[in-house]
Amino acid sequence: MRAAPKYDGTGDVAMAESTPPMAVRAPAAPAAPARATLILAIICVSYFMVILDNSIVFTGLPQIRSAMGFSETGLSWVTNAYVLVFGGLLLLGARAGDLFGHRRVFLFSLVVFSLTSLLVGAAQTQWWLIGARALQGVGAAVLAPSALSLLTRSFAEGRVRNRAMAAYSAVAGLGAALGLVVGGLVADLISWRAGFFLNVPVGIAMVALAVRFLPETERQGGRFDVTGALLATTGSTALVFGIVDATDIGWTAPATLIPLVAGLVMLVLFVAVEGRAAQPIVPLRLFASRERGGAYVTRMLYMGAMIGFFFFTAQFVQSVYHWTPLQAGLAFLPMTLVNFVFAVQVPRLLERASRPKVLTTGLALTMVGMVWLSRLDLHTPYLTGVGLPMVLIGAGQGLVLAPLTSSGVDGVAPADAGAASGLVNTVHQIGSALSLSILTAVAASVSTSHEAADIAARSGAALTGSAVLLVLALAATLTLIVPARTRPHERSL
Repeated sequence: MRAAPKYDGTGDVAMAESTPPMAVRAPAAPAAPARATLILAIICVSYFMVILDNSIVFTGLPQIRSAMGFSETGLSWVTNAYVLVFGGLLLLGARAGDLFGHRRVFLFSLVVFSLTSLLVGAAQTQWWLIGARALQGVGAAVLAPSALSLLTRSFAEGRVRNRAMAAYSAVAGLGAALGLVVGGLVADLISWRAGFFLNVPVGIAMVALAVRFLPETERQGGRFDVTGALLATTGSTALVFGIVDATDIGWTAPATLIPLVAGLVMLVLFVAVEGRAAQPIVPLRLFASRERGGAYVTRMLYMGAMIGFFFFTAQFVQSVYHWTPLQAGLAFLPMTLVNFVFAVQVPRLLERASRPKVLTTGLALTMVGMVWLSRLDLHTPYLTGVGLPMVLIGAGQGLVLAPLTSSGVDGVAPADAGAASGLVNTVHQIGSALSLSILTAVAASVSTSHEAADIAARSGAALTGSAVLLVLALAATLTLIVPARTRPHERSL
């Protein structure tokens, strides 16, 4: 039985490799380019909503801390509760799409995400807010891999997919940056809650369009790897708990060491289980490609650096410059605009230069910008100390995400498309959660006698940590992705 058709961008339909014998044939996808564009728009807007919520909370953090009495480390759980559940369940969410059809699962996730956004906006206590953010992560964990799988199955590998992937990756970068602007705007004019309420009408609109226009993909026989999913989620959560606790009670305290050791043991068991499982949520064969393995490592490090940038820079400009949430959101416009300009040029750049060149250039620009930004102190001027470094960071992110995403999903068999998509998003979110907990611990180790100076010093220390993560990301690319792309059998451009 043949796989679902893929758009080749000319109005013709390219057939993918054969699907497993148990797969149910998907309805034929329409060949009209206009409809392909609409499908891409539905996928990108829905994914934009998920990424937006990952950052929209940052400019509202000072308001949340004041209104609900969060401590510095407790405040990080407003973000970590979301990204940990998001990242931990992404693999299971991707498998759900393979089993039940990515369109059906995509629709379900939109409904869950919209309803839980309503719960976040209505939160009245710390536990309610953190719990609702965790539930919101469940919806995001199903939506994100389904969106990427629908994209990779709808556009044939090559030039057309590169363009679609560039749009998808631009959404990721813009969603993170615009989330700060939108979050600042609504927090300043209304409340930090309003940003989450916005998801409800957008989610309803996307459900209506998806029902009408998205084609269903083939379904595969099999079952969930529940053991693998639980080990991945609990292992990563335990690591974050241990790192966060170390900030308050020390690295040698039993309450720190026990979750750290337990987390490492569970992740080792996860690898062992995946190696024996008949239908693993992470087929270890995905790591057989040096390029894909390098893309996963680089993405984890890169996104870890970027979440530190958003988390601490947003607090710095509000606490040190005494800017409103709206002004703080607008402070990120240099990055947002440059990010967009570079991201839309990526398809053209990939036609003229190799993927590794574009990727390493983007990583180098981000690294230089982050090193510059990490020099923050109480007297740092915005233009030369924050705004100009953001230009470099925005340019770098605009160049990095599309080639990094393509390297993570290219060349996989149709049966592994969902798992590969889930793994790309998983390393993105788990890297963010683990890195934020580490950077928060680094920041908490710095203190002064003045509140504003304290925040400036902590922000500088954390951003220095982000710069180190970017150095490691560049090293991973040069040692894993670049050598792999020089081999003819691994080239896809």
